[in-house]
Amino acid sequence: MTGRDHERRNGVRPLKLLQSILGAAIGVQSSHRYQEDFNSGSPLPFILGGLLFTASFVGILMLIVHLVLDGV
Repeated sequence: MTGRDHERRNGVRPLKLLQSILGAAIGVQSSHRYQEDFNSGSPLPFILGGLLFTASFVGILMLIVHLVLDGV
């Protein structure tokens, strides 16, 4: 069993998942990584990770705006 088959069977490693989500969020993901993501099996980790990243990003922006407006 190769490393890719093992990953496909057990899902995506957390670090690779984080790199894929961040790369996709800022638009710098390589086509090679894009293909790896689509061939990794279930899209569920990417969907959940993307939703978590988006919620965190919006929360941080809201916190920053709140802190800036309180300081004015």
